[in-house]
Amino acid sequence: FLLIISAFAYLYKFTVLCNTFHVAMELDELGQTEAQKGRRGRVAVVVLGDFGRSPRMQYHALSLARQACLEVDIVAYGGSDPHSAVLEHQSIRIHKMVRIVARYDTVADSASKFTEDASSIDAFAQANDSNPPSVPTLVAVKWASWLRHSKFIVDWHNFGYTLLALSLGRRSRFVALYRWFEKHYGKMADGSLCVTRAMQHELAQNWGIKAAVLYDQPPEFFRQASLEEKHKIFRFSFKSFMVEAERDSSLIWVIYLHFLGTTGTNSRDASITLFTTQVGTDITLNQNRPALIVSSTSWTPDEDFGILLEAAVMYDRRVAASLHEDDSTGVDILWKELCNGKQFLYPRLLFIITGKGPEKEKYEEKIRKLNLKRVAFRTMWLSSEDYPLLLGSADLGVCLHTSSSGLDLPMKVVDMFGCGLPVCAVSYSCIKELVKVEKNGLLFSSSSELADELMMLFKGFPNECFALNKLRDGVIEKGSTSSWATEWEANAKPLISEASPLFTFPTLASLVLLSLKFPHLMGHCI
Repeated sequence: FLLIISAFAYLYKFTVLCNTFHVAMELDELGQTEAQKGRRGRVAVVVLGDFGRSPRMQYHALSLARQACLEVDIVAYGGSDPHSAVLEHQSIRIHKMVRIVARYDTVADSASKFTEDASSIDAFAQANDSNPPSVPTLVAVKWASWLRHSKFIVDWHNFGYTLLALSLGRRSRFVALYRWFEKHYGKMADGSLCVTRAMQHELAQNWGIKAAVLYDQPPEFFRQASLEEKHKIFRFSFKSFMVEAERDSSLIWVIYLHFLGTTGTNSRDASITLFTTQVGTDITLNQNRPALIVSSTSWTPDEDFGILLEAAVMYDRRVAASLHEDDSTGVDILWKELCNGKQFLYPRLLFIITGKGPEKEKYEEKIRKLNLKRVAFRTMWLSSEDYPLLLGSADLGVCLHTSSSGLDLPMKVVDMFGCGLPVCAVSYSCIKELVKVEKNGLLFSSSSELADELMMLFKGFPNECFALNKLRDGVIEKGSTSSWATEWEANAKPLISEASPLFTFPTLASLVLLSLKFPHLMGHCI
């Protein structure tokens, strides 16, 4: 079976190699043409995956075009639409690669990892490697850099062999071989960046690679949403929720629909949403609104979504006991209490889960069987423009990411912080480099700990949730002192300045590792 997996994997690698090398030859001709015209250099950002689902690669492309004033060629597979800022920039062009071999994810998970989880290594100037596809791609990028006489810089976001080990196990000979290739070809780079101090130490001590640390920062369009923006996204993005409410046991929707019926308001009325009310030009947040919690997941085994479901059940039961509520209590009684101004010590919770992945349907079925009354779940897939608005409108973020290597950081948390959103995250070895406990977030190791944190943070919501407000203030304070541009200037620019003015920059990005990025060229050449 291992031989079959290996055969499929290397067949896939060969097609990737052909694709990448072919693109490199085309870009070589483009680069020579630009040089003859006296223009500045070109950068090729090669993403072996869905570029629209690789936000870090999009940010790098924008930085290359804006801050380095370079012509950027993005070479990637088609799929989801990238952010409008990328599509509309005059210096950025997208070249879609044709898939020579159909995906055989169902044949071997290890082969699929070469596309999905391969976003651990990014290479700037000329080459890029990402986990699983890193082995063939590093070679292709090295060839391309040799042809163009350009520099080859690698940005390490994770290790491909650790992702492969999720499917085959740490003791697999194939995993050991892959690690050797990754280490051997990684040393061929002219420079390296990485995302954490822990990874920097690992590369130096065990790989013989000197890397500079470049922490991820959110782009400028990740920010807190205004009341008008919140009302808009609640109107349009959440309108399908009312249809789904008919098969939902949560009282959140029942109470809301009862409110519309009592006031004689049509459920399609744009002036009222689950969270906001508009009277004339004035928009206010509803006092009895549920707390909005957002979690982004790839629905893969390296993110245990079951922890969140168990915590939701615990919260539901604990709140019922605390408020002396009975699940058999009729909605009319609850509605009467709300109309009489009763303030609940703990709010209802609405979890919005974004993302796509193989285990999504399995967990959606589990959610339907929970029969929760005070907690509701909804899954969504948002555009690149609406996702920041959702984060900027939420009350709390939850991150279930557990690093395969224990050395990378979740990009989703960076995005949440950019929107002023405090985070509860799964605890692992280097997460404290990003999440500062009791300053901008909290950590948990079990569903019980997460339930405790939800109870603590949302006590007195929305006006007297002091613990939650303290974390939010910490996020905003930290965000005001750091930015993508300043981080790059201090850590990436010195490395990039050594690169040739004309260079190719291929990179590998996966749908699973949203933390993949090209810090090297980030501000100047990413």
